[in-house]
Amino acid sequence: MIAVESTLREWGRSIGVVVPKEAIEKEHLKAGDTVKFLLVRKTNALRETFGTLKLKKTSDQMLKEIDEEGWDEREHILL
Repeated sequence: MIAVESTLREWGRSIGVVVPKEAIEKEHLKAGDTVKFLLVRKTNALRETFGTLKLKKTSDQMLKEIDEEGWDEREHILL
């Protein structure tokens, strides 16, 4: 058993899954073989890859601090 990621594609009035050639060869599959799929919708690829960011302060607290500190454009000029 191997994990394969694929994109659903329209196939006439149906939707099909294309299995990569490497997976077919690795599992020695051929046309007519019966396979079982475990379907899991990917919701956010970046979140799945990197996780969620845990901050010590809320975004409201950070924005409030930025407002209190002020912003001097002369200090933040890019050359």
